[in-house]
Amino acid sequence: MEMASADHLGLRIRQLRSTRGWTLEELAEHSEVSRAMLSKIERGETNPTLVVAVKIALAFDMTASQLIGIEERREAVKMPKDRRLSFRDPETGFERQVFPALEGRALEFVRHVIPEGSNSGELPALKQGTEKYLLMEQGKVRVRIDSQEYLLEEGDLFYFVADVPHYFENVGEGVCSYFVIKILS
Repeated sequence: MEMASADHLGLRIRQLRSTRGWTLEELAEHSEVSRAMLSKIERGETNPTLVVAVKIALAFDMTASQLIGIEERREAVKMPKDRRLSFRDPETGFERQVFPALEGRALEFVRHVIPEGSNSGELPALKQGTEKYLLMEQGKVRVRIDSQEYLLEEGDLFYFVADVPHYFENVGEGVCSYFVIKILS
């Protein structure tokens, strides 16, 4: 995050507060930053710490970069289909098409394809706190997480914490497929 001058940041916060029609007391209440500190920041006498800047930004429903007035650039990355890895279990036909995680990212994007009458086999528990978000593309799948079972159909969304063993079974006619976004803790 670029450093903003104390004067620039103070003016920006004062303008944002004014736009909302808030007093210093109201901003202090929303941000949990003292009125005295906010006053010093607005007058350009001090730059806030990162923690204070984040609290103020959250009060305005924005990121610290947006508060400072820095345009956030988002990178765009194309992943050609020939870079996708595909693993197929010869016994069950369960196929995982993995889109490689981008460097520094804590997520994985995978497409699962299960032939009619087949299953994933029991998948092991992942690191504690690992989340999976699933979007059904086609067919029907039964998901078992511990002793709980869920039936998912085309278009359904499903979320669970994958730090327990889990299992997917195609219970429909024809192939079933779904996308999984795994967020690593």
